[in-house]
Amino acid sequence: MPLPPPGPDSHVLVTGASSGIGAEIARALSARGYPTLLVARREEALTDLAAELSRRTGLTSEVHAADLGDDDGRDTVRDLLLHDERVIGLVNAAGFGVTGRVAGLAEREEDRAALDGLVRLNVLALHDLTVAAIGAFVRRARSTTRTGAILNVSSITAFQPLPGVASYAASKAFVQSFSEAVHTELSGTGVSLTTLSPGLTRTGFADAASTDAFDKAPGFTVGEASDVAEAGVAAMAAGHRSIVPGLVNQLSAAGGRLAPRTLLLPALNSAMDWFG
Repeated sequence: MPLPPPGPDSHVLVTGASSGIGAEIARALSARGYPTLLVARREEALTDLAAELSRRTGLTSEVHAADLGDDDGRDTVRDLLLHDERVIGLVNAAGFGVTGRVAGLAEREEDRAALDGLVRLNVLALHDLTVAAIGAFVRRARSTTRTGAILNVSSITAFQPLPGVASYAASKAFVQSFSEAVHTELSGTGVSLTTLSPGLTRTGFADAASTDAFDKAPGFTVGEASDVAEAGVAAMAAGHRSIVPGLVNQLSAAGGRLAPRTLLLPALNSAMDWFG
C-alpha cells in the first residue's frame, strides 16, 4: 500500500493538528501505530495532543509550532518534508473559512486581510507542502522502493461555487482539482495523493468562520470529526484518489457537479441567506 506499514521510522506529518479534523486524523494515525509530527500555530494545543497520544499509544509525537500562512513558518515545515527521512506521509488539514458576501468583506481592511490569509493557508501552503512532499517521497521511492502517501483535506464545497463563502469554496475547488490531477500523475511512482472532502462536521470551524449554520442544519447532515478522520486515513492508507464520507455528502457532491448552474446558484444563494 502507498502508506508504508507503521514503525519507529514511519512518521506522518499532520498540519492543522491543534483541533478539529486535523487533531482527529493525528489520533487515527497514532492508533494505527504511526508516530506523528504535529504542526499548527498553537503550540500549547499541540503539546496537549502529543501528551494525549503518548498516554494512549506510547508513541512519541513531535510538536512543530508554525504559522503556515507565513513564509518563514511554511519554509520550516517544507524543510522537514524535504530532509527528514522518517517522514513517509503528509496530511494537509490546516485551513479556515471566512463567511460573508465579498462586496461586504471588501469594505473592511480586517476582512480583506482574512481573505488574503485564507488563500495563503488553504491554497498556497497546501500546494507548497504537497509539492515538497511529492519531490521527497518520489525520490525516496526510486532509490529505496519505500512508498509514501499524502492526504489533502478538501470539502464538499469544492464541487460548486458557493455564494456567502465564495473564497473558501474556491480554495477547496483548487484543492480538489489539483489533488485529483496529481494523484493521476503519480500512478506507478509508489506515491499516492488522496483527497478527503467532508461536509458539515462538528469542529471549531463554525466558530472560526463566525457562522451558526451548523446549528441550523438537520442533525443527520452534520458528521463527527472522528468519523471523517477514520475515513480519510483509511483512504490514504489504501492510496485512493478521493473520499467523500457519508451518503448525504456524496449526494450533495454529485448534485454540485451535475446540476445546471443557472438553477443551482440562485438556490444556493437563497439557502446561504437562510443559514446566515
